[in-house]
Amino acid sequence: MREALLAWLLASAAMPLAAQAPPSPVPTAPPPPCASAAHRQFDFWLGEWDVWVQGQVNGHNTITRGADGCVLSEHWRSVRGTEGHSMNVYDAAYGVWRQFWVGGDGGVLDLRGGIRDGAMVMSGKVRQADGREQAQRITWTPQADGSVEQRWETSDDGAQWAIVFLGEYRRVAGLAPPPVAPAE
Repeated sequence: MREALLAWLLASAAMPLAAQAPPSPVPTAPPPPCASAAHRQFDFWLGEWDVWVQGQVNGHNTITRGADGCVLSEHWRSVRGTEGHSMNVYDAAYGVWRQFWVGGDGGVLDLRGGIRDGAMVMSGKVRQADGREQAQRITWTPQADGSVEQRWETSDDGAQWAIVFLGEYRRVAGLAPPPVAPAE
């Protein structure tokens, strides 16, 4: 019996490798849906900010990432107590950034755009009480000191622009910027 077992072991060891079952492939997880470099373009705006206008604090803004990294959510609070919220997303299907803003005054902005010369630039139109549409353009520009300039401009004719808000976002003292996931 021992000889039969030994013969069987030797025969089994001599079987060609091709006859043996291949190892099961190790499944790999797909990359997160919003992890591309384009999805990270607006990350410079993430954080807790005091917003300064003409040398005075005008309000506080909190920008967080949500929806599994797909949305930048904004929560604005002015020093007068008014609030506003926006959702900012990179729309990969169209290759543009979109912002949908709702202010505590009922005002709504629907903006689209992207990175231009190192700044996030989004624009759209707002219907005025008299029925005319007014062009809106907001530019967020990261500064060398870590602050962010926000310039909001309007135009009635698309040629001449007026600044309606010029703010400087300064990080709340003692709070480091949030970690940014590396782009893939």
